[in-house]
Amino acid sequence: MPLLIRKYKGSGGVMQEERIDDPDRIERYMRLFEEKDVKKLETGVKTVIEKDEWQLLP
Repeated sequence: MPLLIRKYKGSGGVMQEERIDDPDRIERYMRLFEEKDVKKLETGVKTVIEKDEWQLLP
């Protein structure tokens, strides 16, 4: 089961991590991202998109 990890700064500047394991939700995020970013994510590389750090684990 794939896992999409999002690290971002919340209010107050505190780093937070969100783990997304719902396949439908992962698919929705992938459609929002640019093609070059999706290719990076599919290889498991940490990718910065609009200030957030994303990583897709198989």
